[in-house]
Amino acid sequence: MKVLGIETSCDETAAAVVEDGRTVLSNVVYSQAARHAPFGGVVPELASRCHLEALPEVIARAVRESGSDWDRIDKIAVTYGPGLATSLLVGLAAAKGLALRLNRPLAAVDHIEAHIYSIFVGPNARRLEAMIPYICLVVSGGHTCLMLVEGLGRYRLLGQTLDDAAGEAFDKGASLLGLGYPGGPAIQSAAAGCDPSLVRFPRGRPRKEICRTAGLDPVMCFSFSGLKTALLYHLRDNPLPEDPARRRQAVGMLAVGYQEAIVDALSRPCEKALAKFRRPLSAAGGVSLNTRLREKLAALAGAYGVPFAAADPQFCGDNAAMVAGLAGAGRGLSGEAAFAADATPDLETGEI
Repeated sequence: MKVLGIETSCDETAAAVVEDGRTVLSNVVYSQAARHAPFGGVVPELASRCHLEALPEVIARAVRESGSDWDRIDKIAVTYGPGLATSLLVGLAAAKGLALRLNRPLAAVDHIEAHIYSIFVGPNARRLEAMIPYICLVVSGGHTCLMLVEGLGRYRLLGQTLDDAAGEAFDKGASLLGLGYPGGPAIQSAAAGCDPSLVRFPRGRPRKEICRTAGLDPVMCFSFSGLKTALLYHLRDNPLPEDPARRRQAVGMLAVGYQEAIVDALSRPCEKALAKFRRPLSAAGGVSLNTRLREKLAALAGAYGVPFAAADPQFCGDNAAMVAGLAGAGRGLSGEAAFAADATPDLETGEI
């Protein structure tokens, strides 16, 4: 079965064709990062306009580059949440229109579930049966959570961020340091070759009373708002030098310390989950591209004698291959429910 996937949940306009839930025949992503960079983050209205402009050609390219034609597309799949409402609506409208025009079944899938599935698509993909049950850290621009994946469609939330997502922390830190957008790659680049021991920022520790309210174990939750504030106050009390060379050195020193704090804050709950379940560990989402984070998680998994699996780099950020793959594996709303699906910005994984 060949599935055409469409992804417009935030600021990436993407389409892909995936066969039998695993084999990626095409994967086209148009990034809007340059359009949003002047604003230091994603502007929802601009994102939806960019999707409207780019999506027709992105879809056409995905079909063309797959070596297929429209007659050989068996299903249309699209993200319906969570994400930005106006962005989701663009993809949903396109997918529903295509499914009706081509008389093909439609699947509406969960964006976070697609990230979880991303380690099972592509040429180096893991086998689902070999991993389950496993621990998955989903870490992206807008989401940070820790899941126990007990099977396809069977997810147990172990922990989540109680304030900001890790990607938001990277973006804010990069903005404060004058490094631009998107923040994750900018901070990683500035931090390269710098000593992480020179500046130590606080590691967020979620308050127990908040976690109890959410019904989650505090040691498996995340917090990043205090880290952003710590960097802000550090820069207020220790302004960056005016001299360009000294400024670059200072920015690098702060960037590596800030990155290390985020990586530690993400790793600590993973270690607690490993100690409790002793099952394979995986990481998915755009922030999982961070080299230092991958090193730390791989080392943790190794210490507990279990495998570590991260998605192929091209499937870490928002992409449609994971959407098409998940639908090809049989997940998502289908039939009348798919055509009735509306943009659901606050969709909770496991609701399908």
